[in-house]
Amino acid sequence: MTIKEYFEGDRFAMDAGIIIDEIKEGYALLHMTVDERHLNGAGWCQGGAIFTLADLAFACATNSRGVPTVTVAANITLLRPVAPGTRLTAEARETFDHKTLPFAEVRVTDDTGQLMAVMTSSGYRRHHAPPLGFEDKP
Repeated sequence: MTIKEYFEGDRFAMDAGIIIDEIKEGYALLHMTVDERHLNGAGWCQGGAIFTLADLAFACATNSRGVPTVTVAANITLLRPVAPGTRLTAEARETFDHKTLPFAEVRVTDDTGQLMAVMTSSGYRRHHAPPLGFEDKP
């Protein structure tokens, strides 16, 4: 199984319309286009939808090394409202590649490159779990 196929098995994220564009060691690029399913009562993109995009980007970046890694803490700042039809891109970079506690920053931008949200997140690498064994480990 490839790393992309593994993460495309995340039914919640795939049901949200998230597309994985690129995964490299410690890095991931994903996108989704905001549609009706993402809207809150005010007609803007619900913050949880943006968080889901950013969290999957974090997961792709930190799991790219083949060691199962789970989110243990995440902080997101939503900077601007996101209108329907907007393509959001999440770019995750692992800023601290620690053996057990990696840390990453995810920047979410709109289709014009404007910063819409920033998430910082730390994870826990589960070395006692079986390795993910991707065919295409970056």
